[in-house]
Amino acid sequence: MVTKSVRTPTEAALDDPKHASRATRSAGRRMRSLLLDAASPLFRERGLSGTAITDIAAAADAFPSQITYYFRTKEALFVECACRDLLYLARATEQAALKARTPGEYTHALAETVTASDSVAFFAEALTLTRRRQDLAPLVERTIERLHSEGARAYAGQVERHGWRSLRAPDESSRRFWAVAIGVILEGYAMGRSPEELCAEMLRVLGEQAKSSGDTGRLRLVEAREASDHSNGKG
Repeated sequence: MVTKSVRTPTEAALDDPKHASRATRSAGRRMRSLLLDAASPLFRERGLSGTAITDIAAAADAFPSQITYYFRTKEALFVECACRDLLYLARATEQAALKARTPGEYTHALAETVTASDSVAFFAEALTLTRRRQDLAPLVERTIERLHSEGARAYAGQVERHGWRSLRAPDESSRRFWAVAIGVILEGYAMGRSPEELCAEMLRVLGEQAKSSGDTGRLRLVEAREASDHSNGKG
């Protein structure tokens, strides 16, 4: 008597080429994410030259060959880590500013969140690296464009929600914010400035970022009263 083995649904599904392909891609994404998670803190602590592929593999409980398979080189992994961390930081800044009621509060929340992290300095190292490795530049370019577009979307939403009157279009405001952040943080790291000092400098540079319609209305009311007092001889 021949007994047929009973196959589980999972085993049967793996015979489907499309399912097997999806499973392979999913496993690949998980491994890439695992390697990025392991590499990022090592790169931030030790730098590119101080971090070996074997160190990353050990931290990820993976093989060195898996790093070269998914990222080709240590430099490519470094740049991808820096780009991903910057986008994570951008998301955190948006979340931190959600409760802002005025443009000043909004800008302060963004600046405080950005300067409390070393992600911008990490990304700046990746920018320097791509100067010598132009094959890695497209990833940096895509990251910067996404950074600006998501920042513009978030700021436009706040302007519409609160009725703020901005001195600049959302896209211009986003690009300006990140340009200032990178410049101030790079200079500050070189000078050994604290996060509090970096935040204060960013706020100083971004001081004229936006005015709310309410602030503008109050300003006009004060100006009208002053003009009235002056015409009545009270000035």
